[in-house]
Amino acid sequence: MTPPIVHTVYHPGTEGPLPTVIAIHGHGANGFDLLGLSPYLAQGRVLTLCPEASYVLQPGLLSFTWFDTIPPQQRSEHEFERVAKSLVDFVDWAVPAYGGDPERVVVLGFSQGGSLAYRLGLGEPRRYRGVAALSTWMPEEAEAHADRDALDDLRLFVQHGSDDPLVSVDRARESRERLVALGVTPIYHEYAMAHEIRPESLSDLNAWLEEVLDLPAPEGID
Repeated sequence: MTPPIVHTVYHPGTEGPLPTVIAIHGHGANGFDLLGLSPYLAQGRVLTLCPEASYVLQPGLLSFTWFDTIPPQQRSEHEFERVAKSLVDFVDWAVPAYGGDPERVVVLGFSQGGSLAYRLGLGEPRRYRGVAALSTWMPEEAEAHADRDALDDLRLFVQHGSDDPLVSVDRARESRERLVALGVTPIYHEYAMAHEIRPESLSDLNAWLEEVLDLPAPEGID
């Protein structure tokens, strides 16, 4: 079967079924952008699947965005839902294709990719162990399509830079308030950083991933 989305993969080289992270990149990035985190996510013990957006921002460069850029370049709810559906189709195909464990999947998103991670996780909370929302915001579509009866099953991890010049930290704080109103209390961290991932934030992310994916401490680490 032809893969539904161009993507990159990090495989830990161990036998499956494997705990899995779906890592969704942000505006202006590509399928390799978050792949570099793979050896560090839970010490490289998770299958990491990185779908790539289809709309080119700069011809000749690996710079993509998830939503249609045809003028007037305004994302509609229909466009958002179309892209979310394409990512669900990707998860349906990629997790079993690469030996992932469908019972241990986390969806992670950075910036624009985080808005889609919110949509997937809140829309089907019983399908995912958790959502990691990095330097992002919760879009209205995620709240509108949330399965409110099943949100108790979903764990959310939110981190943001207090000096983020692209996505204001106020948007993360407002997203947290809306999540609490939905009945979900996320683990929330702010760091003295910009629109990025730094060692401290990565360390906290790793600890959370190991917990939600039921990964024991690596050998040799007490």
